[in-house]
Amino acid sequence: MNSWSGYYLPYASPYPGVITDNVFAGYRFPNGQAPVSPPQTYKSQQDALALIERAVQGEREDELFYDYLISVAPGQEEKAIIASIRDDERKHNRMFRTIYKDLTGRTLPPAKDGSFQKPESYTAGLTQALFGELGAVEKYRDIRAGMPNRYYRDMVFEILTDEQKHADKYNFLLNHELRRKSGR
Repeated sequence: MNSWSGYYLPYASPYPGVITDNVFAGYRFPNGQAPVSPPQTYKSQQDALALIERAVQGEREDELFYDYLISVAPGQEEKAIIASIRDDERKHNRMFRTIYKDLTGRTLPPAKDGSFQKPESYTAGLTQALFGELGAVEKYRDIRAGMPNRYYRDMVFEILTDEQKHADKYNFLLNHELRRKSGR
């Protein structure tokens, strides 16, 4: 207890060098000194913003690709699954644009008209989509690591988990298609 009767100073503890607030609870720092502030991120915010710019630039090609997959999907169930993924991707695009605007004060320009390379087949398109989702997870982890606070990290976490869910759905569609082709 300090000289203020009944009050503890921030981080005060009856044990020297032990911090008792919710961030550093129970951790013993060398020389009893807590850091001035905990590290915020291990990736830079500038790198994360550059990755967001690249992620939204290809949105038009992605949209054309998903529409193509929907058009060649063999059944209504497959079309509905791919359409749900496409709709999630539109939501992600809006979320990334919001994050970018909030952190920079600038609005990203609309996507340019684009074209895409048609896959050789529906199966090849599913394979391409599956690996595209897995690649997005890698990129979005770096975006998440560069976000300045929990609010934006949570937004990117939602996008990340959706991408993993999409990869699972494409894996399901790919297996379903391969079984259909083999007559099982």
